[in-house]
Amino acid sequence: MLSKNEKIRYHRQLILPGFGTEAQIKLRDSKVLVVGAGGLGSPVLLYLAAAGVGKIGIVDDDFVDVTNLQRQVLYFTKEIGQIKTLVAQQKLQNLNPDVAIECFVERLNEGNAEKIIKDFDLVVDCPDNLGTRFLVSDVTAKFKIPHIYGAIHQFEGHVSVFNYKNAKSYRNIFHEEPKERQENESDKGVLGVLPGIIGTIMANETIKVITGIGQTLSGRLLIVNTLDMSFQEIDL
Repeated sequence: MLSKNEKIRYHRQLILPGFGTEAQIKLRDSKVLVVGAGGLGSPVLLYLAAAGVGKIGIVDDDFVDVTNLQRQVLYFTKEIGQIKTLVAQQKLQNLNPDVAIECFVERLNEGNAEKIIKDFDLVVDCPDNLGTRFLVSDVTAKFKIPHIYGAIHQFEGHVSVFNYKNAKSYRNIFHEEPKERQENESDKGVLGVLPGIIGTIMANETIKVITGIGQTLSGRLLIVNTLDMSFQEIDL
């Protein structure tokens, strides 16, 4: 059951057709890991906390930098130099005190990935490099954990859902990591609003997977081009 305060806080979701108390309880009982607290991670974290996800894990070893502020809306100028995960934790708790936030102030690597990921129900993939993304793919596939994928590059973003209802993994589709794309995805520039658009779609897919509502992007790749505001789907 939901408490009186929960019924008030989530009223706009509870009155949605096909959502209701059951879906909200599923969100409250879920554990979601967000890998990367930058451009994509900012909107993902804000919307998942606001929606009432019960436990959110954040993996990131970076510090707030002035160059982040053009697109990483979770951080403010006064927080430059501070640890991203700890700043994010404080803000998310202020947004929704009922959400438990677990911080992993470290970079996801082969030595810690399984230990961190295996205890979560779902992983939202928000890193800035392909090496981490392939690692997330391998570990989530091993433990059969749904993997919400998002990527941004200049004016274009991608979203999909892997390892969900017998769907393939990211590595099954994209196979090997191209050496020429091992650099950070923001190194060639990114429009500031793009991670907000893609991150919000990723949060939407996360909520759908957890609650079972709607049709997810499992088996489909959504491509968003902000220059002509086109949305294209590719069947995976």
